[in-house]
Amino acid sequence: MSSPLRLGIAGLGTVGIGVVKILQTHADLIETRVGRRIEIAAVSANSRSKKRGADISAYGWEDDPVELGRRDDIDVVLELMGGENGAAKALVETALKRGKDVVTANKALLAHHGNDLAALADANGRVLRFEAAVAGGIPVIKALTEGLAGNAVKRVMGVMNGTCNYILTRMEATGQGYNVLFDECARLGYLEADPNLDVGGIDAGHKLSLLSAIAFGTRVDFDAVVLQGIQSISLDDIRLARDMGYSIKLLGVAQMTGRGLEQRMTPCLVPETHPLGQLDGGTNMVVIEGDSVGQIVLRGAGAGEGPTASAVMGDVMDIARGFRLPVFGQPAATLAAAAPAVVSAGAPWYLRMTLLDKPGALAKIATALGESGISIDRMRQYSHEGADAPVLIVTHKASSDDITEALARFAGTGVLVGEPVALRIEEV
Repeated sequence: MSSPLRLGIAGLGTVGIGVVKILQTHADLIETRVGRRIEIAAVSANSRSKKRGADISAYGWEDDPVELGRRDDIDVVLELMGGENGAAKALVETALKRGKDVVTANKALLAHHGNDLAALADANGRVLRFEAAVAGGIPVIKALTEGLAGNAVKRVMGVMNGTCNYILTRMEATGQGYNVLFDECARLGYLEADPNLDVGGIDAGHKLSLLSAIAFGTRVDFDAVVLQGIQSISLDDIRLARDMGYSIKLLGVAQMTGRGLEQRMTPCLVPETHPLGQLDGGTNMVVIEGDSVGQIVLRGAGAGEGPTASAVMGDVMDIARGFRLPVFGQPAATLAAAAPAVVSAGAPWYLRMTLLDKPGALAKIATALGESGISIDRMRQYSHEGADAPVLIVTHKASSDDITEALARFAGTGVLVGEPVALRIEEV
């Protein structure tokens, strides 16, 4: 009979205690499925006495989580603390060097140090698994590294931050503005300690950089991800997009082009008839396009105790079965250093702005667009009171460089009130 696989869990927050509950509830089922007992040997957290909804008294305890990586009675370390540096990084490095496999839910750690950690895992013959770090309970890492491994991936895109999707869809459903719903998310505990990680697109950008590395065989390059949050999206944008048959999403897109690897996490308009446009609440969705399989859509809970702990256990069970795979699907030494590229393909753009209500103001904007090589598809000027006139313009296909040039020209017209909003209309 195989010896038990012994776990050390660092972090007993939402995800860590979720793993404890799964193992306490389904120990026999898991053993039947993998042919080996999986047991918790020791744990570490900030407080030993805190009430957590699960009994941890039978497990060993370490005040210092890094010590889990040094214990002889642990085979696999689960790093579920979070943080891109500090104890999380030290624990993963220590565990790999001491010959232990690692499972983590820490996308920030991997987005910033994934290349070095992948090389360290390879050098020590260990595996570092991270299904729970991207899109919660959705098995997107397994889809890319296993089920779709025979495809040349053309594009990966998706909604990867449930908080942003919750805010945007609640704006549409309730007619409440961004600030009201931001405060609601804070009360419900949906926001990170630093809210900009969510609403600024950083959390989702971390995830996109990891998917890019797997999909295109490249080194992780989070610094090359173009980031734009949802803070500038107004209720007017939500309503106007809906009137045109679109929904606004914080959309991640990664694709390899002739210029290099394009990675962007920005608000976009997508057709409301597409699964991405219909995605409600805190749900995540990842779309993978392969040359053989076509378009695959994966949808599910992107966060929470159960879904994320489920993803962690999937990785642990693979290790228990003896399934071993390089961190990003191929040896770290073979990952290419891709040149970063800005989006080159043209697309229609949604432009919303407020102009001074005086003769010739709109003509100046149209001239600025023409001088930037951009033609207008549709334009609406809305009824208003006072000296400011709201205007909506939808362009024909234009590059992001042309739009940037046009926005700079707008600033010099002297007719603009406040900052314009420019959103790409994504072809999905």
